[in-house]
Amino acid sequence: MGDDTWDGLFPQKFFRSYFFPSFNVKDLHTVDDGILQHLYTTVDGGEWDLLIAHFLGVDHCGHKHGPDHPEMAKKLTQMNEMLRSLVDHLANDTLLVVAGDHGMTETGDHGGDSEKEVNAALFVYSKTPLFGAHLPEEPETIPQVNLVPTLALLLGVPIPYSNIGEVMAELFSGDGGTALAAFSQLLAYRINAGQVDRFLHSYSLAAQDLPAERLRYLRELFSAALEEHDRLLAQVREGLPASPEQEARLGRLVVRFQHYLREARAVCMESWARFHPLRMVAGCALIAASCLLCCVASELAAALDFSYRSRLLYPLLWGLAVAAVLGLAHLLTREGLDLILVVSWSAAASQLAFFWHSWGRRPRRAHLAGVQPPVANAGLWQRLRAWQGLVLPMGILFIRCCAMFSDSFVVAEARVAPFLLASLAVLLVGKLHWHGRLTAPEAPKQSLGAAFYQKESRQLLCLLAVLLACLRLSGLFHQCREEIPHCQPSPFLAPLSSLQSAQAKNLFYLLCVASLAGLVYAVRCWLRHYGNLNSASPLVLFVRWAFPLLAVWIACYWAITSGAEDTLGKLQELVQVALVGFPQAVYGLASLGLLLVLWTPVTVFVKDSRESVGPIVTPYQGAPSSQADLQHVIPQIYRRMQESLKTQLDRGHRRATVAAYGLGSVYSAALVIVLTLLGLLLLTLHSERMSLAFLLLFLEGFVLLQIHAWVVSLAGDAEPFVVPWYAVTAWVFAATQFFYSTGHQPIFPAIHWHAAFVGFQEGHSTHLLPAVLVGANTFASHILFAVGCPLLLLWPFVCEVPNSQRRKLKKELREELQEKEEEPMMEMRLRESPERFSAALLQLGLKYLFVLGVQLLACVWAAMVLRRHLMVWKVFAPKFLFEALGFMVSSICLLLGIFLVMRVDCAVSAWFEQLQPR
Repeated sequence: MGDDTWDGLFPQKFFRSYFFPSFNVKDLHTVDDGILQHLYTTVDGGEWDLLIAHFLGVDHCGHKHGPDHPEMAKKLTQMNEMLRSLVDHLANDTLLVVAGDHGMTETGDHGGDSEKEVNAALFVYSKTPLFGAHLPEEPETIPQVNLVPTLALLLGVPIPYSNIGEVMAELFSGDGGTALAAFSQLLAYRINAGQVDRFLHSYSLAAQDLPAERLRYLRELFSAALEEHDRLLAQVREGLPASPEQEARLGRLVVRFQHYLREARAVCMESWARFHPLRMVAGCALIAASCLLCCVASELAAALDFSYRSRLLYPLLWGLAVAAVLGLAHLLTREGLDLILVVSWSAAASQLAFFWHSWGRRPRRAHLAGVQPPVANAGLWQRLRAWQGLVLPMGILFIRCCAMFSDSFVVAEARVAPFLLASLAVLLVGKLHWHGRLTAPEAPKQSLGAAFYQKESRQLLCLLAVLLACLRLSGLFHQCREEIPHCQPSPFLAPLSSLQSAQAKNLFYLLCVASLAGLVYAVRCWLRHYGNLNSASPLVLFVRWAFPLLAVWIACYWAITSGAEDTLGKLQELVQVALVGFPQAVYGLASLGLLLVLWTPVTVFVKDSRESVGPIVTPYQGAPSSQADLQHVIPQIYRRMQESLKTQLDRGHRRATVAAYGLGSVYSAALVIVLTLLGLLLLTLHSERMSLAFLLLFLEGFVLLQIHAWVVSLAGDAEPFVVPWYAVTAWVFAATQFFYSTGHQPIFPAIHWHAAFVGFQEGHSTHLLPAVLVGANTFASHILFAVGCPLLLLWPFVCEVPNSQRRKLKKELREELQEKEEEPMMEMRLRESPERFSAALLQLGLKYLFVLGVQLLACVWAAMVLRRHLMVWKVFAPKFLFEALGFMVSSICLLLGIFLVMRVDCAVSAWFEQLQPR
């Protein structure tokens, strides 16, 4: 009765069962109350041999509130009362075993191997004496015992088939003298060793991965001990009196069985911790080739004569052909299809085909029309400058990859990642200053330019200061690893319900709501500033009304979850409905917004100046006199006649007079809306106080984009369609940094399992949806930064309006030449060269994958090289798993972000086609 995990492990094996859903860690009472309804009556009924009551309230309370919360005191008091009542119902021949399956850390979690997690209590009670001899004074001297075979023998049931643990023989010493105690211990070890021998024999026939020589050696050990056991047993049956020599033989035989059990366990551990170095090297080589492919393809994509068919399509077909051949070969030979090998060989064939087609075919650089290609020396100089620009970002990336090989750096990566990002930003600004980009020109005629450069430099330095502040503040949301001594986890990780002070709880709640409202308000202000909130399209109406509504629903959900368990007792049913309704409403409305972005992503307000706007004459507000009225009306009629005549002339020349507001930021606006919706969704899956971390995440992303735009502006000769490597590297580092700054660590105990039940208080029927929710919570920063990666390409074009102040330097010259000042086109410059726009998107995506792939390669290489390291399973292997999953999530979200930009581009093209008939 209790935890329904038993039903999944042993289906239909119990004579009677009362199972209750156990996966919802926020539910403290359902399992415990269900057990208490049936426990005492079942014990009194006596129709049972073994009764298992698996309580979960204390475990769930630790996960939800921690060990020091008042709710934990209530659950422990309930368990004490249960044990006191249960003892009164026990019969004299009943054995009560109270055991914990694990311990608990200071935060209420478990799953690691710290002392507080692996140590658990064992309490055995009976109304009649169980043992005649005392247990050893120091149980720590008992070497490597296992509770499972011990309990099995105590309960009189067979030891579980696959268990290879050693029995605690001191519990089988009996009530007699020394000889009888030795015989009891020998019998326990004989049963234990026989079970392990049967398991090894059956396992070796099925798996055949245990070394034959070691199995033969183990068989010889067991056979020799078994023969000695049979001889001693025959002497006992003959009635020979016990002697000191016989007792010594019994002790030596127990030692021989112990030696066999420990050797068997060592053989299994060595076999089950095997490594395949050849496959490891092949996997690293495949990842390295993939990184090289991304790097080469990103350089090739910058050329307008890049052949996508020969460079990308044909290699893909080669890979599919190799996969088909391998699959057919396995089918004909009737061998097992190793999917990993098939996919690896096909990927390798595809990459070889790509490099074969790319070898010796260096693309020609595209140049503007009417401009001659540069001379050889200039091309070499530009190439050297391009390589010089790689030194800083690749150097920082190399340092991060080297840190993967140190367990100390991996453990402290929550501080390493922001340090590397800050170093990259500071060195980038220092490099600009070194090349004189931040200083004023010395020429006296450029005094206006000097003032502008000083102002621009101050703004860039202010942005750098804000970035460093964000990096420092994001460290407040850290999660502790057990390897770091004297580390206290951030109080912001705990939900508001864990706070005992009502005043502190209300203060933090107001702060969280203010952060949420500030995020929504900042996004709306940005969209309004660039004119993307003027139209009456469904998407704009959604942003206007649904964003505040989403914020209100999230705030209401936080208000309910921050309350104690026993509050609002009369409204518990309504509270349960709200706990499900508000999050699911957020899911539904945010999903609707994402669909609207895909359906109508264009947030542009169109105003046709040829249409009559308002009355011809506005009423006069001055003193009533006929002369004043005449002087007021006649100029208005004259101006309207001028406008009408100009409109007719424009129609005659077929000149468009359409004003479009928000067209210069139409791509970025769609991405910002999607990122806001995803941010609100992911924020719902986190605890309330994580809203401050998400606000910092969006602020830091905005600052990184602004710094990137300013650096591109200051560079002067930078290619606008090429995103520099420093920007891509900084963007990836920011994603890694906020993985830690949202309360995560690459260890399993730090996973926020509660995210699976946000909006699903009753649990799930399948494991797919909770896996998606927990994965979205864990890799929230990877999702947001990968989807927003195209902003690195778009942002310098969006910031063309503030940067266009540099053109004021030539204002006097324009006035002398009577030239009309060019209007800022912003993102519409991307449509002037659609081929370059597509190539730039491809290049950006490949660069992002390259940086991610290099980090993954370093992590995989570290796990391979340090596979025999003491900390491999505690540090390097979990880091590899989290890095691999983060790479997969980032790759998928990167494709989604690029697809969104392409969808907006198609919608803008259709919008221009609609304007042509006008």
